Amino acid sequence: MLNKTWAMALHGGAGAVAGRDYAETEHHLERLAADCRTRLEDDAPALDVVELAVRELESCGLYVAGRGSAPNSAGHVELDASIMDGRTREAGAVAALRDFASPVSVARRVMQKTPHVLLAGPGAAAFARREGFTEVADPTNWYRLPVGVTIEDVDGFAHGTVGAVALDTSGALAAATSTGGTFGKLEGRVGDTPLIGPGTWADDDIAISCTGIGEHIIRSGGAAAIAFRFRSGLALGDAVDEMLDEVARLGGDGGIIAVTRSGEIAMHYNSQGMKRASASSSTDPVVRTFEN
Repeated sequence: MLNKTWAMALHGGAGAVAGRDYAETEHHLERLAADCRTRLEDDAPALDVVELAVRELESCGLYVAGRGSAPNSAGHVELDASIMDGRTREAGAVAALRDFASPVSVARRVMQKTPHVLLAGPGAAAFARREGFTEVADPTNWYRLPVGVTIEDVDGFAHGTVGAVALDTSGALAAATSTGGTFGKLEGRVGDTPLIGPGTWADDDIAISCTGIGEHIIRSGGAAAIAFRFRSGLALGDAVDEMLDEVARLGGDGGIIAVTRSGEIAMHYNSQGMKRASASSSTDPVVRTFEN
């Protein structure tokens, strides 16, 4: 039964650096959020909306995901993504996937076409190739520096991720996340993004996508830890902040977007900034990078 209550949030990563110009990503997030809003108002399924949103965030090259990803220590790009359907708990993910244009769509196909949740490395690439997904034919000219990232950042521990969460008019929740990982990471490194639980989570009550230093998010319990706190009765904002406080205690930083079955939205972070946007059937659109 449709009740016309809907909500959504997007993030372009919690790796924003104070003092840099993110106007281009804010304009992009504003347009993408408006598109998601139209689709949700027209009763599109949450799962379709989060996949579409993350696929666009990957393909535009403005963020540290998909086309905006940087090479690892071995000189090539490895991509991670995941997606989860809250109503069925079905999930799919890929890790260390090399040179495919839309990792999140490959992740959804893993969910739909295999008995597995996660495929990694050459096995993930072989699956994506069999399923006909578009490969990056010329990696040297395909990948680009995302907005707000400099050449100097590529040699450091800069990070970024993209994600989307949505509640549709049928009451279903979904979440999806994608990343190129931390710059200069070791070959084969996998963070929280493709891990169902730490990086992405959706159930009947809440949908969550994480961004930040993946190692610390994993060790803090990540998205599932927030979901468990929320289910136990903690307010949404408090549940999110408790997990982020633990990330900070362990020496990391990060951000969270979450939406609940009632349409409540949280977009919290403990880093310098987080590129983000949200909209719902009961609130005005929000697009921000830093607090204002």
